[in-house]
Amino acid sequence: MPRLLLIRHGRAAASWDADTDPGLDETGREQARRMAHRVAPLGPMDFLVSPMRRTRETAAALAELWGVAPRIEPRVSEIPSPTSDLKARGRWLREIAARRWSELDDEALVRWREALFEALCGIERDTVIVTHYIAINAAAGRAVGDERVVHFHPDYCSITELRNDGGRLELIEYGAQADTRLL
Repeated sequence: MPRLLLIRHGRAAASWDADTDPGLDETGREQARRMAHRVAPLGPMDFLVSPMRRTRETAAALAELWGVAPRIEPRVSEIPSPTSDLKARGRWLREIAARRWSELDDEALVRWREALFEALCGIERDTVIVTHYIAINAAAGRAVGDERVVHFHPDYCSITELRNDGGRLELIEYGAQADTRLL
């Protein structure tokens, strides 16, 4: 059964309601370096990354140590926002974070979540996946049967371990948690 190491990106240089695709700030780059040194002895292994800048920059430290480039996988990207207006985007994220997936009547969110599960459940080898807060919550929630959009608070560069048991996700261990504010 493949192990899936879901790594949250390092601290971004801007919040979700200030920039649609920020890179990492200096603290985030240091978090990525520390994570890479913790994970490096486990590989190299298959390596996926969201197309977002902050995840690609987080993955770069591990890619350098392993001497491999991660494969960009859009299905493990950030949850899609229904608006490009940054302030409205922030309000929207705060609102949905307090809800259950079954309460969200948005076809784009249903498709995003199902594509995420399809990507994770299709993995056949131990894999590192550098992804996002809500994506990790969705995957871990599926594994434990928790329908809340946010049911735990993965810290920057934390590693949440799941197992793919023939297309069924199992939680092995939550990553380190922090008192993370969404915005």
